[in-house]
Amino acid sequence: MAGRRRVRGSGVLALCLLLVSLVGCGGRSSPDTATTEVQRLLDRRAAAVLARDETAFARTGTRSGFAGLREVPLAAWSYEVIRLDGAGDAATADVRLRYRLAGYDPAPATADRTLRLSRERDGHWRVDSDRPAPGSGPLPWDQGPVRAVRGAHGIVLGVGQPAGTLRGFAELVDRAVPAVDDAWGAPWPRRVVVLVPGSLQDMAALLGSPADSYRGIAAVTTGRTGGGASAPADRIVVNPDAYGQLGSLGKEVVLTHETTHVATRAHTSPATPLWLSEGYADWVGYRGSGRTLAQAAPELSRAVAAGQLPGALPRDEEFGFTEDAEGLARAYEAGWTACRMIAEHWGEQELGAFYRAVGAHERRAGAVEEAMATVLGTTPQAFTERWRDYLRTRLG
Repeated sequence: MAGRRRVRGSGVLALCLLLVSLVGCGGRSSPDTATTEVQRLLDRRAAAVLARDETAFARTGTRSGFAGLREVPLAAWSYEVIRLDGAGDAATADVRLRYRLAGYDPAPATADRTLRLSRERDGHWRVDSDRPAPGSGPLPWDQGPVRAVRGAHGIVLGVGQPAGTLRGFAELVDRAVPAVDDAWGAPWPRRVVVLVPGSLQDMAALLGSPADSYRGIAAVTTGRTGGGASAPADRIVVNPDAYGQLGSLGKEVVLTHETTHVATRAHTSPATPLWLSEGYADWVGYRGSGRTLAQAAPELSRAVAAGQLPGALPRDEEFGFTEDAEGLARAYEAGWTACRMIAEHWGEQELGAFYRAVGAHERRAGAVEEAMATVLGTTPQAFTERWRDYLRTRLG
């Protein structure tokens, strides 16, 4: 009998060692196993988002954010666990969210998130919180339920905005896209995504910057320079505080300006100076408006009339969002007048060709010089003198 007890004890010991080797010390999952378990949890969570299944979503943890997505048209939604830290029944996951707007994003947009997780009594993980990762801005649905309004050429996603306001943006986009298409003369997706948050503070949060950076700025466009099929659609992000102070023409010019950035993104590179990218967008925005040079460039007009003719085209630094509102306005107006001069002297098609020729370079050095020589048949020095004479004649 004693011998049989020793054999049984050995069997129990062997079984215990086998279990420890499978699940880790103390019955807890190994780090690799935990990562796999959390990834499976997030795969189920993503499937619930795409299926619009709130019950299935709730089984994976917090329902936070689900209601905000109800009207957002999604073609794809997935999570990737980048890192998992934790011990026992609690963990923190660094996660990359990839999502694609149906009909608008040719490739997924990405956002880094931080998830807090806990293990339930049955051993399964659940999501306790899902927030933007440090250094990353929130997504629109983090700020509240998103209302979606579609137009013929774009979609407007708004938070805390009435449907009538969002329809107004959609109508402006439907006018802007054909106007940009007529001016640009090169293929582009002809689809626009507009985000209209509830306030300046919400807009700044989406962009990951202080609110003061965008005070007085009606809208900005975010996107990857170079564009192409590997990039998600650009987002036009509206500052509702500043935009609401514009008149009807100003609103149309702003939306057309930002839509121009969407159209030209694939041909915009580090070689493109801001006087050209911003000036061209303003040129398209004002094209056909009937506004005179003095009406559309009041700050530059005042400077020229006072004998302060600019000596050179504005540098990139002059386009920074600073407290010098008049200086910023002069920089934009300078870029616009330079592009308007090209359109008037060389032609509208040559203006577009010049823009694309500059953007075809990978670096700034030599890009403008070569494009001016090949497309416009001039040099930067001669171009600058012609532009200064143009300002002196038209505004002096």
